[in-house]
Amino acid sequence: MVLSTGNNTFAQGLMIRNYNVKDGLANATVYAAVQDKEGFIWFSTPTGVSKFDGKRFRNYSKKDGLTDNDVVKLSADSKGRVWFSTLNGLPSFFWNYTIHTGQNDSSLHVDARGQYMQYMFEDYAGFIWFLNTDNRIIQYSGKKTTYDKLGALRTDLFYFLRNDTIFKPLQPYFNLAELKDINNPDQKIFGVCPFPLDKASIQRTRNHPVIIVDNSLYTYSNKEAVCFFRGTDWGIRDEISNICIDNDNLWIGTPRALYYLKGFFHGEKKPIKLLQNHYITSLLKDRDGNIWITTFGDGVYNIPYKNFYFNYLDNTNGLYSHSIFSISKDQRTGTLLIGQNAGVLNTIDSTNRIRQFNLDTTSGRNSILSILPYKPNEMLIGADNGLFLFNTALQKASLLKPVKSLKDVDISPKGKIRVVTKDQVICDDYNVKVEDDLITSITSINDSAYYVGTSAGLLYGNDISRALRIPGKDSALHRSIKDLKWVDGDLWIGTSDHGLYVLRDNRVIKHLSTADKLVSDICQQLYYDGIGRLYVATNKGVSVIDVKTKTLIRNITSNDGLMSDDTRSVYYQKGILYIATSNGLSYFNDAKMPVDTVPPAIYLNHVRYGDSTYLPGKQFVLMYQRKASFEVEFGAIAYDLPELVEYQYNFSSDTSSGWITTMSNIVPFPDLQPDSYQLQIRARKYRSNWSQPVIITVTILPRWYQQWWARGIVIMLGLMLVAFVLRDVIRRIQHAEMRKTEYNRRIAELEAKALTNQMNPHFIFNSLNSVQHLIMEKEEKQALNFLADFATLMRQMLNNSRKSFISLEEEIAFLTRYIELEKIRFANVFTYEFVLQDDLKDYTIYIPPMIIQPIVENAIKHGLAPKNGSGRLEVKLTLREDMLYCSVDDDGIGWERANEIKSGRLVRHESTALSVIRERLQIIKSFNGNVGKLEIIDKFKSGFGNKEGTLVEILIPIVKML
Repeated sequence: MVLSTGNNTFAQGLMIRNYNVKDGLANATVYAAVQDKEGFIWFSTPTGVSKFDGKRFRNYSKKDGLTDNDVVKLSADSKGRVWFSTLNGLPSFFWNYTIHTGQNDSSLHVDARGQYMQYMFEDYAGFIWFLNTDNRIIQYSGKKTTYDKLGALRTDLFYFLRNDTIFKPLQPYFNLAELKDINNPDQKIFGVCPFPLDKASIQRTRNHPVIIVDNSLYTYSNKEAVCFFRGTDWGIRDEISNICIDNDNLWIGTPRALYYLKGFFHGEKKPIKLLQNHYITSLLKDRDGNIWITTFGDGVYNIPYKNFYFNYLDNTNGLYSHSIFSISKDQRTGTLLIGQNAGVLNTIDSTNRIRQFNLDTTSGRNSILSILPYKPNEMLIGADNGLFLFNTALQKASLLKPVKSLKDVDISPKGKIRVVTKDQVICDDYNVKVEDDLITSITSINDSAYYVGTSAGLLYGNDISRALRIPGKDSALHRSIKDLKWVDGDLWIGTSDHGLYVLRDNRVIKHLSTADKLVSDICQQLYYDGIGRLYVATNKGVSVIDVKTKTLIRNITSNDGLMSDDTRSVYYQKGILYIATSNGLSYFNDAKMPVDTVPPAIYLNHVRYGDSTYLPGKQFVLMYQRKASFEVEFGAIAYDLPELVEYQYNFSSDTSSGWITTMSNIVPFPDLQPDSYQLQIRARKYRSNWSQPVIITVTILPRWYQQWWARGIVIMLGLMLVAFVLRDVIRRIQHAEMRKTEYNRRIAELEAKALTNQMNPHFIFNSLNSVQHLIMEKEEKQALNFLADFATLMRQMLNNSRKSFISLEEEIAFLTRYIELEKIRFANVFTYEFVLQDDLKDYTIYIPPMIIQPIVENAIKHGLAPKNGSGRLEVKLTLREDMLYCSVDDDGIGWERANEIKSGRLVRHESTALSVIRERLQIIKSFNGNVGKLEIIDKFKSGFGNKEGTLVEILIPIVKML
């Protein structure tokens, strides 16, 4: 919507938006507007309040917590609270996503006595002070609300204004019937309104509250009240209801219209009347510079900040039509020419006077397609049905040549005019016909050569051949062409759907398209500004190209402030860029085009999980719900182009590659499993950077059956059930195996004992031989001693024979007694020694009985006894892991020689004893698990030097106890 800026000769338009009930506003009657600390704009209405983020209204009424629906005033304090003044006088405010009233916040309990809060101040301690309609003072300290805080006496607004070092007003202006403060007789009032304002007066308007008295504005302090504006001096007769100071500009709202005093504080006197017949209830400039106008019955109007950098012209403020086809300017007279449809030409002269000329009144299409500088004070104008001259000095148009279906006009460097229609090229003294193809454009290389663009491609012609030909073989030359422009030896070709080509020496040297960020591939007009920039008018805006580097400089679209993206013509002069569109003319200083790079503020609206809705927060701890969706609704505060705001979210904290882009402000996460999650959300608006992300931590707690202990119990119960089922089977198998194992063990023990018992007769037989020998030698006393020791040895042997294992101490004692008997038998022909490892003293070692004795016996009888001279016997015992290593070492005649002198009976007896030992070791393995070993070594034959004798090594399975 473009609003005319008044009845001036040259009317400047402003793009303005209207928000009403259909857009979500609570009511078309809006009393006031305020911006909170987060950036939201709040509107008070008779049916509640509306909170606006630029795209969505969130409405609050009595059912949402307001004390009354009729909210007449709004105020925002320094702590981010938005206060609502209602007719019932009950204080309330919005803070931390909640409306606080006396019902849910005990600090707001107060008897309002039927008077509403008319004015609001904040002191430097952060306490809020109210003056109600009964002139009573109420204070809110954050902990309680006190009525008649300064006593029961009535006071007035001037009390707070006088004490301006204590109280800061929460509104920029006050409407009063008079200025006189009876309690401040020393205050001076200056009723004269000088203009322009000096620096001190301007500074006072920035630092002091403004008092509106009828039609005049005053800056107010406890020392003086100074008038700085009187409406009647500016043609404003109505009572002033509200104001807004906007940098160097002043906005005045009245019950009948809005006035824009552009450059007021710079001394400019350019009042602009807007929104005629609208009752202006309040004015607000937000932190981005946008102007908000609230009205009685007509909703809210918004003027985006960037539109103050643009000027607009269309049929609402001086032009014949909003559809503009061509534009140019006569630099000599400063006359701006605007070509439209119906053969109408508008001109704006140096005095800003708009005129209208009907150049072509023929029926059918008769748009003005081209306007070119021709001669001093003359402009060449091409329309659908003829070629015209326009004298800018005389403001007079004349027909130069009637031409049917004119498409384009060009002037050579020396002033030669060339015209193209849909099927021919018209030069001064000849025409060239083009069959089949539609001609669209022409551009001159010099005075004799030119290029022609057609729907089938590019053609070249000159005045010598007076014919057209295809200038090259490049396939790009056969694209459908919309416009041509010759610039410094290069031909720029704007195509219908393939972007822009650059031709040099009939070869394509550059192609620019949307892939190169060109705003569109559909070119409509090319314009060169003479200082190195080519403007490409397209159906989606204008692209600016650097002709030297042949690169894109920037794009200009309706998002930047154009009245439409359908651009048709461009003109540039002295820093001002004019762009003709299908919806009017936009012109502006191209060096001051606003670009908003500040990212939008992002906020959370609410969080849903299953059937529950939660207020926004940073952390959520929720109990798991089966098949429930976790949903976050959010938004961004953006008042300019809110529909272009896009969002990104990340649910895995992987900010390098995990961002997901969306235009939706609701993100669902279905069926979240128990765990901790982090959600990051960020936003950006048109041409801005990404905002800092909002981070939400979500913890889904498991139900009891999802707890580790519950799962452990379930698993345990399952395992117990399986164990219970298998236990009987396993137990039966185990019992069977145990019986079998016990049976085998008993058999093995009986076999071992049987073998042990086989050794006993052998020992007894040899011992009796020794007794017999002593008796034959007449050694009766020794025989008696021998028999006594033999009896003790037999008793010990019988005891051991009943055991599977005996202690090592018992075995050594047995062996010692036995060797002593043998020494007696063989007349002490040898000595013996037991060598025990020290570690054996730390344990009680148990070994099978009668394992070592046969080996010791063989060493004595077959090794030492046959030896000439004395001999030596050594029994060595050491631990090797879980085995007992025993070596029986003698220095007798040796194993080989002993075998040679043995009788056959003795050989068989020896072999039987050794085989029994080996068999016993094997049987012990079957129920003990350890493998014993027996090895006989002839030392002379086995590399022990010249030493003779036999070494017998045996590894005996043992039982070891501490």
